[in-house]
Amino acid sequence: MKVTIDKDRCSGHGRCYVLAPALVTDDAFGYGEIVGDGDVAPGQEEAARHAAEACPEQAFTVTK
Repeated sequence: MKVTIDKDRCSGHGRCYVLAPALVTDDAFGYGEIVGDGDVAPGQEEAARHAAEACPEQAFTVTK
C-alpha cells in the first residue's frame, strides 16, 4: 500500500497530516507532504484510508 498527494489539488486543509501523522507532514506553507517514499507501514493502513476519505479535494490517495 502506498500514499500520494496530488500537489495541484491540495489546498492545505491539513486533514491528512492530522489523521495520519506517521505518513504525512506539512510543508512550510501548510500543504501535505509525504513522509519517506509513501509506503504504508503495517498498522498504518486504517489511518491512510481515513486520511484519504477526509481529504476534501481528493488530493491524498491510497493505492495498493
